[in-house]
Amino acid sequence: MLALVCAADASASQLIDRNASGIRLAVNAHGEALLTYRAQGGVHHVRAWGAINARYPNPHLPQVQFRKDYSGRSWLGFRNACRSYSGPKLAFFVTGCTAPDGSYWAVQSWRRTLPNFDGRPHAGLGAWELHLSHWSGGTATLEAWTDWVYGGRYHHLFGRLMYGGRPVYGFFATRAGSPADNYGRNIYVDTFDSRYGRGWRRENAFLAHRPTGIFCYGFYPFTPRGPGNGTKYRLTAVGSGVTPDVSVVVPGLHNYDRNNAADVAYERQQNALLDSIRGVDKKCRAH
Repeated sequence: MLALVCAADASASQLIDRNASGIRLAVNAHGEALLTYRAQGGVHHVRAWGAINARYPNPHLPQVQFRKDYSGRSWLGFRNACRSYSGPKLAFFVTGCTAPDGSYWAVQSWRRTLPNFDGRPHAGLGAWELHLSHWSGGTATLEAWTDWVYGGRYHHLFGRLMYGGRPVYGFFATRAGSPADNYGRNIYVDTFDSRYGRGWRRENAFLAHRPTGIFCYGFYPFTPRGPGNGTKYRLTAVGSGVTPDVSVVVPGLHNYDRNNAADVAYERQQNALLDSIRGVDKKCRAH
């Protein structure tokens, strides 16, 4: 099957809250973070600690997660020792800092749970989630490419999600394609200036495959408003473990012209690229 159509409702291990404002981050000399923000009509002080980076997928060990204290009792006397953020540029960045040990902390906020196919947000879907990360060294990498499938009939995305040079994937998922463990990750795709309207609109979300971290997605007419072909696409994934969320933007394509030598050559090139990275993946075989 070329693409998995699924609900974008998987949870993230570093999710702190939703629809927050006035966000401030402090980190003490003991490696504990304090997030202060407004949400649900009040001020919140949330402490997080006990995790950094990520584990590679392992069915016998749980993925790293923060311990979190929402009681609001542990913020008085908290002494910030964090310096200005000097880490890599991050998508959806809100604030961050560099800890005394040289590791990085960051806060990101984005609308992970928007309904597929530019559906109207409802029942809590589409909230601005507040994500906290803590890492040293590299982040996850999200690579994506475009081409066409089924003789050029449909536009197509494919790529891979990696961490430390190894695939990111989970061991359990729901029938709808949402991760059911803390290793699995969905790829969230937004399309720009499509049939849905101007600007960024949510197209779909799907799992990075086990054990390759590969994904592929065809822009089929899933709804009467589709297909959601856009002038560019933004792909986003929650970071592995407690590393930062990652995002990449790739340009869209025009409709395929089998009489255009450049289109034929590009499609042949992209098919070879997909074949070279998919390894043992059994789902991304369509050209």
